[in-house]
Amino acid sequence: MGSTFSIENRDQLVEAVTWAAAEEQPLEVIGRGSKRALGRPVQAAHSLDLSKLTGITLYEPEELVLSARAGTSIAEIEAAVDEKNQMLAFEPADLSPLLGGTAGSGSVGGVLACNLSGPRRIKAGAARDHFLGVESASGRGEIFKSGGRVVKNVTGYDLCKLLCGSYGTLAVMTDVTLKVLPRPQKTYTVLLLGLDDATAMKAMSRALGSPHEVSAAAHLPAALSPGSAVSYVAEAGGAVTAIRVEGPGPSVEYRCAALRRELADLGQTEELHSQNSLTLWRELRDVQPLWQEDERAVWRLSVAPSAGPEVVAAIGQGAAYYDWGGGLVWLALSSEGDAGAQRIRDVLGQYGGHATLIRAPQKVRAAEAVFQPQAPAMAALTARVKDGFDPNRVLNPGRMYAGL
Repeated sequence: MGSTFSIENRDQLVEAVTWAAAEEQPLEVIGRGSKRALGRPVQAAHSLDLSKLTGITLYEPEELVLSARAGTSIAEIEAAVDEKNQMLAFEPADLSPLLGGTAGSGSVGGVLACNLSGPRRIKAGAARDHFLGVESASGRGEIFKSGGRVVKNVTGYDLCKLLCGSYGTLAVMTDVTLKVLPRPQKTYTVLLLGLDDATAMKAMSRALGSPHEVSAAAHLPAALSPGSAVSYVAEAGGAVTAIRVEGPGPSVEYRCAALRRELADLGQTEELHSQNSLTLWRELRDVQPLWQEDERAVWRLSVAPSAGPEVVAAIGQGAAYYDWGGGLVWLALSSEGDAGAQRIRDVLGQYGGHATLIRAPQKVRAAEAVFQPQAPAMAALTARVKDGFDPNRVLNPGRMYAGL
């Protein structure tokens, strides 16, 4: 029978991990459990529960920096910065409802461990680009720190970048420091209605290449747009392509008007303001268009934006929408068999890109490669990095790749 170590401070964490390393007992690292179904099933009988390792430990709005313990809910952090008219610019996705959980239940440590970034990534960068500092425990039970409280503070190896996206397989984060940014005064969205996928890619490319500082671009095909809570989108009667513009009010109004003129030859345009605009991008961020596909597996594909429609057509038999100007494809397929894994890998072998299985039954996640299979040289490097941080392989074994 496995045991759960409920961690409340750094000393308890060191004690638990040191014991696990000495006894060679693998541990499943859990922040608040919202992303437990993301990745391969962890091969561990015991678990580390960090849900009590909480609290914002430093917030200096004037310096645009915030520190918090790793188990702090991302909702608490977003509420704190919102009070100061600031934001987490990488727009962390809340995948909890997609994975069968409750909205807003994720932790800041979990967001960074999975490097979750939303639609603004094409302008502001990924979560790892806003990750300034960290305190962690390695798989030996040794505490180490990296980074600090400003962007240009790294000498030697930037371990924040390494830990971000490692899914808890290298170290257990205890405290993290993030860069925050001012929240835009206005958020408007230009909508183009009724475009096919190929024309939508052209529209998004044109908008992103314009001087109008577009902060996000996405395309909802006709089959998915009716599920939106935004009436302009749900009642559009067809596909909707969304271009987001943020900033000071007069500037946003001018840029939206210019975009509508410059894109008018591609189709009918509309405009979303304020809450409607915020709601639409929250839906796209959290993969809400695919929530209704609750019996299907959900894949996240990274491809060349111009190739997205061809990739989706080649895979076939799925529901999909596009973010990041077409470079990110969210795809729902039947969860039967291998959930389309072989088909997807074959197609991406022709077009380039990589795929991650975000949601699927446990038996599928255990049998198939959840993350993009690595070339032999990269797999060997990954194993050496794992051995450097966690030689006994006690932290989240098998979460990303079998045997690691």
